[in-house]
Amino acid sequence: MSGEHDLQGHCAVVTGGGSGIGAATVRCLAQRGAAVAVLDRVIDGARAVAEEVGGHAWEVNVADPEATTAAIGAAAAAMGGLTDVVANAGFGLNKPLHRYSDKEWRLVVGVNLDGTFHTMRAAIPLLLAGGGGNIVTVASLNATRPLSGEAPYNAAKAAVVNLTATAALEYAPTIRVNCVSPGMIATNLTTIITTDPHFTALAEQGTPLGRIGSAQEVADVIAFLCSPAAAYLTGQNLIVDGGAGLPNLQADTIVRAVQERYS
Repeated sequence: MSGEHDLQGHCAVVTGGGSGIGAATVRCLAQRGAAVAVLDRVIDGARAVAEEVGGHAWEVNVADPEATTAAIGAAAAAMGGLTDVVANAGFGLNKPLHRYSDKEWRLVVGVNLDGTFHTMRAAIPLLLAGGGGNIVTVASLNATRPLSGEAPYNAAKAAVVNLTATAALEYAPTIRVNCVSPGMIATNLTTIITTDPHFTALAEQGTPLGRIGSAQEVADVIAFLCSPAAAYLTGQNLIVDGGAGLPNLQADTIVRAVQERYS
């Protein structure tokens, strides 16, 4: 992975940076030399993480286009420029598709997809004016392996992957745009799994690498994509899931049955 100080001189904005993968990303970028601004709808969390790294904090809901543009502009001004943007803010609900209300659908899609668009749209002119840089979006394994009960989240994250590739085409070679899609990661959003030994064991059994990932491991990949080591990568979706998306339930079940009969 990238070197310890390979982001020296970089100025980064991380949305949803007050907790989880976002907070780990803020710390990781700062440890590698970047100045970092933390954007989050929960200002206390944003301030706490920003104070850890000597950065800046803004309260913003990325579903609000005007507020997002204002916050990213203010962050760039405070840091003296903008070179890297991590569009990480997101959340999901879980219920059958037909039970989602219009309000719930718009809420989930508004943060995960619209929020990513608002973040990119606000940042791109600043990156272009500064001579270029990097955008890293955060989607999910759900974008390619949809999870039952999370229809709006699945759809929004799949669209984020496509939006990322589209932006990579439009703004190359000046701006590199890549995506990271985490699988099961230990954060506050997955405590129902990570605090229950039974659920944890099931998650580990379903992951080829045999464990649940950490926020730091996702942050390391994001930092790599912002670094010179990833200079020839753009338009990519890097899935960080410990191999969880590899098994084919139908084929694996058949193969096991055949092996048991003829072994």
